[in-house]
Amino acid sequence: MALVARSAFGDLFLRDEAGKIFKLDIAIGQINEVAGSETEFRNLAVTKEKREQWFAESGELAAIAQGLKPNQDQCVAFKTPILFAEAGTPNNAYVGSLYEQVAFLGDLNRQIAKLPDGSRVQLRLQK
Repeated sequence: MALVARSAFGDLFLRDEAGKIFKLDIAIGQINEVAGSETEFRNLAVTKEKREQWFAESGELAAIAQGLKPNQDQCVAFKTPILFAEAGTPNNAYVGSLYEQVAFLGDLNRQIAKLPDGSRVQLRLQK
């Protein structure tokens, strides 16, 4: 797969060998087909509906208003991952490494993949 685009929050848009475009939602660890070709993806990506659905444009603008403007190697990240109920606490967002977020959230989502929704988990971080 090849990287085609990404959102400010680190979600990746990937092209497979057949040319189909997939969105990897790093927060919840899901990958879904969003377009049959890169041309279709690019045409859809300029629409207001898809900018919001795929790129969370209003969330990106709110983050920028708070001074959170990631560069090409960064994303808007969350101290408490948004898949947890506690993620809604104030000042949870920050600018972090895109690569670290993809790796961390990928590992986290693999660990909790088989748990039913609403399960209680305890997050322990080690250095």
